[in-house]
Order: sequence, then C-alpha cells, then structure tokens
Amino acid sequence: MKIGNIDLGEQPIFLAPMEDVTDMGFRLMCKQFGADMVYTEFVSSDALIRHVNKTKQKLTVSEEERPVAIQIYGREVEAMVEAARICEAAGPDLLDINFGCPVKKVAGKGAGAGMLRNIPLMLEITREVVKAVRIPVTVKTRLGWDADNRIIVDLAEQLQDCGIAALSIHGRTRAQMYTGEADWTLIGAVRNNPRMTIPIIGNGDVTSAERARECFDRYGVDGVMIGRGSIGRPWIFREVKHYLTTGEQLPTESFTWYLEILKQQVRQSIERLDERRGILHIRRHLAATPLFKGIPDFKPTRIAMLRAATVDELFTILDNIPDPFKIN
Repeated sequence: MKIGNIDLGEQPIFLAPMEDVTDMGFRLMCKQFGADMVYTEFVSSDALIRHVNKTKQKLTVSEEERPVAIQIYGREVEAMVEAARICEAAGPDLLDINFGCPVKKVAGKGAGAGMLRNIPLMLEITREVVKAVRIPVTVKTRLGWDADNRIIVDLAEQLQDCGIAALSIHGRTRAQMYTGEADWTLIGAVRNNPRMTIPIIGNGDVTSAERARECFDRYGVDGVMIGRGSIGRPWIFREVKHYLTTGEQLPTESFTWYLEILKQQVRQSIERLDERRGILHIRRHLAATPLFKGIPDFKPTRIAMLRAATVDELFTILDNIPDPFKIN
C-alpha cells in the first residue's frame, strides 16, 4: 500500500491520532512495537496560526518515528490553508485533515465531525489544503452525522475528487460518539466501490490481532488503524503484526515485561513534562491497560495507582501488584 510515494508495505497497521495520547513518546513506543504509520495529536488550525506555544509543540516530529503525519482541524478555509503550510514546514511525511472528532468542543463548533453537516465547506477546505502543500494530504472522517445521514460512500468519492491521497474511516457516526459497535460494512462498501482508487484505512474497535485480520479479510481495507485499543497497550502492534505474518498468536511475555513497558511510558512522560504533569498525563494509559484484568479486589490498588503523586509512590504500587498470570 502506498500513500503518495510512501510505501507502507502489505496490510499496514496505523496508530490513530488521539488527543492527549499520541505524543511523541507514545508514537515512538508504538513504532518500536511495529506500527507502520503514526499520527500526532490533532492540531487546531486557529491556535496554530495564532502561534500558541502549546499547539506549536505538537508539530515536533523525530526521524525515528517516520513515516509520521500531522493532523489538523478547523472550520475556516483560510486558517486551514495557513496551518497546513506551517505544518508542512515542520517536516511530516503527510498531512491529515480531521473531519471525524466527535467531541462537543470541536464538532459542536463546526470542526472535526461537525463538518459532516456542511459537506460543501468540507470539500472546499480539502481542495484548498491539497493545493496549498506539496506533501500528500489525507482525510479521517466518520460514516456520517447520525443514523439517518450515513453518507460515507458518496462522500468518499467527493473527497477523492478533491485530490486526497488516502481516506481513513471510523465506523461510527458523530451521534454515536464512541458508543455501540463500529460498523465496518460501510467501510467495506467504500473500499469495494469500483470508483475508489485511493487507499481506504478502517478504524474502530480493533482491539485484537484476530479482529485486525478479520477487517482485512472481510472488508478488504488497505490498512487498519488502531486507536483506543493501543492505550495502555502499545504492544498490541507487535501482536497484530505477528498474527498477520504467521497466523499464530504471539506467545505471552511475563507480567514484569509488560509492567516495564508501562513504567517506561511513565518515565518518558515525566521527562517530557515534569513529575506532576507527567504522572497526570499517563494516568489514562494506566487506567485503560488490560494488564491488570483478572486481579481480584483490584479496585483499591487502581484508585491508589491513579492518585499517586510521585514516581516513587507510583512505582512502589506497581511493583506490589500481584502477577495476574499466576492467579488461578
């Protein structure tokens, strides 16, 4: 599969862009475990053209994580074009436009998935951004605004006509947010539309290697994107790549091995921010990780873990968690 001149090989696996999750440390870790393509947190075009420092910091990418995409969102053509040029200067391999974020502070203001209610503006923004930069431009969106407006099959053709190099589709409507199950049938319908010539990347509820395999085989997508399934579990990319290659499950590592990955994430977060903010940032990963499932009476430990204020306190708690792999 290729996006522009970027060769991602057969059946590539992508790390989805996620706010407050896909910082450089996490992207590098997912890359280490086999992610073929990674994305930054999404960048506000309005904040970027106003030179907000916190937003500009999101543009920093490293050579080790390539190929890497910067994702932008906004609702004004001029701001998106200017932001696209700023992003291109930061040196990503491609630029992605977010037409899929469902949260109220984004979609409620007409950006992200809010664009699904203003298709002419969505297409105008896409055309102008494609014209404004030399790197490949891709789009990430949803099936439609709600169950009565699942327009993705026709919309995909329109976006392709704007000149995008690939399309990622989350198998839910904006109204669904992250509830219910992702519907991959419409993603498959887009991929199997003979008028579509660009790569189609499917996203939504991929939390296992078997599911990734099924998405390729059943729906014919060119790539699979993993989002929430990677939070607290960056090693999922290693499991998926092994299963796709061999058809067999990757043997389980020791509990200590997985625990050390989480500790490494904590250290990277603290190094990037500081102890207090780094621990706050990493709590989402600790809360979401499946590593502690099956441990009896774990709730008090989970609460203590998420309340820990120092790295020493947090690591002491982690080091005293009983090995769930040895629990009968």
